[in-house]
Amino acid sequence: MKKIILTSMALMLICSIHAQTDESKMKGDPKLVSTPEELGALAAKETGKYKYSVADYFKKPNQSSFQFSPDGKYVSYKQREENGKVHVYTKNTITDEVVRVIEEKDELIRGYGWANETRLIYIMDKGGDENYHLFAVDIDGKNQVELTPYEGVKVDILNALKEQKDFMIILMNKDNPQVFEPYKINIKTAAIEKLYTNDDPLNPISGYDFDKDGVLKGFTKQQNGTEYVLNYRLDENQPFEPILTTTWKDDFYIINFDYTTENKNDAFVMTNLESNTREIVLYDFKEKKVIKKVYSNPTFDVSGMSVSRKRNFEVDYFYYNGEKYHIEPVSETAKKLNDKFKKQFGNKDFYISSKTDEEDKYLIYVTSDKLYGKYYTYDVSKDAFKEVLNLMPQLKEEDMAEMRSIKFTSRDGLTIYGYLTIPNAVKNGTKVPMIVNPHGGPYGPRDDWGYNPETQLFASRGYATLQVNYRGSGGYGKEFYLAGNKQIGRKMLDDLEDAVAYVKTLGLVDEDKIGIYGGSYGGLATLGSLVKTPDLYTCGVDYVGVSNLFTFFKAFPPYWKPYLGQVYEQWYDENDEDDIAIMKQVSPALNVEKITKPLFVVQGANDPRVNIDESDQVVKNMRARGINTPYMVKYDEGHGFAREENRIDLYQTMMGFFAVHLK
Repeated sequence: MKKIILTSMALMLICSIHAQTDESKMKGDPKLVSTPEELGALAAKETGKYKYSVADYFKKPNQSSFQFSPDGKYVSYKQREENGKVHVYTKNTITDEVVRVIEEKDELIRGYGWANETRLIYIMDKGGDENYHLFAVDIDGKNQVELTPYEGVKVDILNALKEQKDFMIILMNKDNPQVFEPYKINIKTAAIEKLYTNDDPLNPISGYDFDKDGVLKGFTKQQNGTEYVLNYRLDENQPFEPILTTTWKDDFYIINFDYTTENKNDAFVMTNLESNTREIVLYDFKEKKVIKKVYSNPTFDVSGMSVSRKRNFEVDYFYYNGEKYHIEPVSETAKKLNDKFKKQFGNKDFYISSKTDEEDKYLIYVTSDKLYGKYYTYDVSKDAFKEVLNLMPQLKEEDMAEMRSIKFTSRDGLTIYGYLTIPNAVKNGTKVPMIVNPHGGPYGPRDDWGYNPETQLFASRGYATLQVNYRGSGGYGKEFYLAGNKQIGRKMLDDLEDAVAYVKTLGLVDEDKIGIYGGSYGGLATLGSLVKTPDLYTCGVDYVGVSNLFTFFKAFPPYWKPYLGQVYEQWYDENDEDDIAIMKQVSPALNVEKITKPLFVVQGANDPRVNIDESDQVVKNMRARGINTPYMVKYDEGHGFAREENRIDLYQTMMGFFAVHLK
């Protein structure tokens, strides 16, 4: 459960939705923001004639997010209207009757799903504060209820209770903004019951382990800012006892209980205590020992497992992300399905996105580096596949660019993995400009093989894209993850430089035309690279990026603050003299005078993760030196642009910027 907190703390490029208000218009320094006319003129610098427009890549699919109801009588989906709004519909699989059940208004629907056979749930935030509220509605659109109408409170869904169909378990920081506590909530009446009290904000509980019946069996308590204590009880009538203490550097957390055995205290645990890569073991909490190692990979972290509720929770398959997504089927049912899906979909990636409780119907999402995505159904009784929808039919696979997996050795001996998306022009022997695109995080997230609208857009305009899973990225084992400690602005940037040097040896890119663009931590890496190696890059785009570690730390949300101890060990310690000196060196806003190449800065005014001041500082300092720095701010966005019109505007302007400096 510890990783839930670590993931939320990571500066992933996660889009947040924000209502535009008079107050939001005042955030930051409006005088710094480029006018629409100035940005429009920049976008117009891209004068090429292309088969696909920016909107073709970034408009929302007409239909998406398909899901079966648990009983298979309905299929639900999102549908885009002409005005860009995306509503949720249900369709009766027998009568084909369609009903709009959730209407999108000012705020975007951030996610939705089936709570039971007759009721759906969905989440939205207000004003971009990332304090998500939970709603529920019947399949006919009636009896809509806001289940968590609490201002300044964030909700996370923890457990669906299949045997208690009108209930689920959620987490809220309702009584203290710094800590989350579990509640059992009635999805019809909104009645809530607190299930456990998290009453020590200095040493909070960071994760809860409930079984399928809603019984709290364990929890992980954080202490001293850097340690985690897994507490467990063998029975509801017994007290919780500490089982194991680890640091943030190690993993040991429950991912599922084993319901196939009479011992109710056997559980599948994700751990790397005795291995470099994360593996799954079966653990006996009564005897406090590992029963057996269940699944591992020597190179890549295991991501998870899937079990069949219908077949008494039999393990179906394990999976991980290596150079590509990999499934390892275990049960006979899963093996047969996997073979059938492989035969049907070839070398494309396929995911079971939904299935009925009876496992007689499957909804399969199929994608690749060149295919945005298609939905298929598989009817077990008929042994038949049916294509449901091509999400982006306007984008033809044969026109898309190849994403190639790469790996190389860094200057200090680490094996680094990444991806190179190659424009079709390379096939003619043409050397092309390249955009280096570091991912957000930096600790934990990673880039994956698959369809990426950004890299495909760039390729369509003649740019190669290099994505690097630099040290500290997730998925490559503990040693690689910890190699990123206190390397922001240092060896993490070396990895980007070494990746560029490797790609140059392939003879595909124009070495004099290399740009860099990233969001969130990727924005920090962009700015840092322009400071550290001003001659390597031709230009850069900083998208909701951190620029000053000192001001960034001061703006943490309250529920991040108990984890400052880990931040100080992993990032830098703002109270340590040696670390302070490094923070000054690697904070781009404090070294802007070293940036000599053109820079485009992009920010959401209501960003709760990276305050608008992070971008304002950079723009102000660049402008003070007489350097023209276009600055786009959207006042109805936060940490990444989610509204369709804003995303299209961003990439049109970005293409104009790159056309000026890379063509």
